[in-house]
Amino acid sequence: MWQSNVPGFNELLESARQSAVHLEMRDSYGVGEEAADFERWKVTGVQNLDPESDHWKPWLDLISGTVARGVVVRRARIVSEPVTDYIRFEHASTFLTEQAGEESRWLTRSKASDIALPGNDFWLIDSKAVRFNLFSGDGAGLEGQYTGDPAVARLCATAFEAVWERAVPYGEFKV
Repeated sequence: MWQSNVPGFNELLESARQSAVHLEMRDSYGVGEEAADFERWKVTGVQNLDPESDHWKPWLDLISGTVARGVVVRRARIVSEPVTDYIRFEHASTFLTEQAGEESRWLTRSKASDIALPGNDFWLIDSKAVRFNLFSGDGAGLEGQYTGDPAVARLCATAFEAVWERAVPYGEFKV
């Protein structure tokens, strides 16, 4: 079921023809390349929001290029209340990915209790290929899992759409 070669995010999004959806379910992440920005934000309230910065430009270019090809890119986040500092940090920069063409919605965990969800965050490409993002207990990224198994893709598609229907658009979600 699991393929040994897990595509990177560039390859994954470049393969999309119609849709790329992403479901995030953690309240904090320990992603190395944003750790310094997160720590600085916690102390100063200041965050790197320059879309031309080395941190943002590659990702924003990938999203805008994907959308320009006609691919619909959507991200849904399930979050606890009150939200964590990390979720506030993410929310403060989401307008950048929205400007690049990604749609995003936020759902409080209490409104997701009756939705069958996979055990991990994922990207679903064209409703048929799934890349699960795996994390250690402290939020550090681990090697992902990748599959084209139709049953797994259906589970992820159904979960994502259920979350999306209930979730609040980014501009309306208050942290």
